Amino acid sequence: MARAMKFLVVVISTFWVLSMQHSSVHGKPEVPCFFIFGDSLADSGNNNVLNTTAKVNYQPYGIDFPYGPTGRFCNGRTTVDIITDLLGFENYIPPFAYANGSAILDGVNYASGGAGIRRETGITAGTVLSMGKQLKNHRTTIRRIINILGKKSLARTHLNKCLYSVGMGSNDYINNYFLPQYYNTSQEYTVQEYAVVLIQQYSQQLLRLYEYGAKKVVLGGLGQIGCTPAAISAYGTNGSCAEELNYAAQLFNQQLISLIDQLNSNLTDAKFIYVNNYEIASINVTAFGFTVSDVGCCTINDGGLCYPDQTPCQNRTDYVFWDGFHPTEAYNVITANRTYSAYDPADTYPMDVSHLVELEFNPLVAEM
Repeated sequence: MARAMKFLVVVISTFWVLSMQHSSVHGKPEVPCFFIFGDSLADSGNNNVLNTTAKVNYQPYGIDFPYGPTGRFCNGRTTVDIITDLLGFENYIPPFAYANGSAILDGVNYASGGAGIRRETGITAGTVLSMGKQLKNHRTTIRRIINILGKKSLARTHLNKCLYSVGMGSNDYINNYFLPQYYNTSQEYTVQEYAVVLIQQYSQQLLRLYEYGAKKVVLGGLGQIGCTPAAISAYGTNGSCAEELNYAAQLFNQQLISLIDQLNSNLTDAKFIYVNNYEIASINVTAFGFTVSDVGCCTINDGGLCYPDQTPCQNRTDYVFWDGFHPTEAYNVITANRTYSAYDPADTYPMDVSHLVELEFNPLVAEM
């Protein structure tokens, strides 16, 4: 019964994606451009060119992706890749490291594995692109778009129509707060105080994104970071989730929802939505045919990433996790579909992506 349900979900999702891709050939995507900010859950190759151990441009990563190991922390498509398909784009959004020419008019992916809201987050692995650095790169892209279109006003009108996806915060816990041997944030703040501090900094970053022309913004809440195979191994008890990490994620999410309410109240010419990744992760995975949720599909190293050139599991659609931290494409399909079109009212707030992209706003008045 479970496998039948899993097969049905995969068939429906595949049909949906293919139909969206087909429509993009004969028409336009639902938005003219898609800009992506985030961490390893969205990185599509930016870390390839950085001096960091947080890079995955090697096999078996990308074993199920059409172009092989591109730097995606997955066996196939990431959640934002699948959303890109659902939006009707013909091509995936290029990473900033390789984006050039008129292709940037369709959007750019700035995500960087290991990155966070705080500048120091993730630097134990080497160089990563924090949210602040990603915003600087977006500023560079805006200047390039102005040069392509010829006028600031034309660039501003174009950027106002785009969709923006931002997913930050997980590493500020996994690769910062809960690594007291490297960071002193857990000595400076209680876990409650830390959530407030993070959201205060995040608020300033999101306001800057708005000033750069963003009007339709998707903010991903933290998932159950205590239930990844790496967290279970390092912090869990008897194979159970690390509740301390999950509690921290919930505190962050509560603050994030309040921030979204504040932004939507103050910025009436824009709309910010929340993706409830924590709730989505609460699904009964066995009902969708997943049989393994506590270990990854590949053999992982001490950093939770796959060992190079080793053969992963063959039954990848049975696994929730690909490596120690990142979901498989099969699981990403569920998350992406529920983000784009909420299956449950609790999936997104106050609306899902399919309704967000339909909104229209007046052109931004402020200069970029």
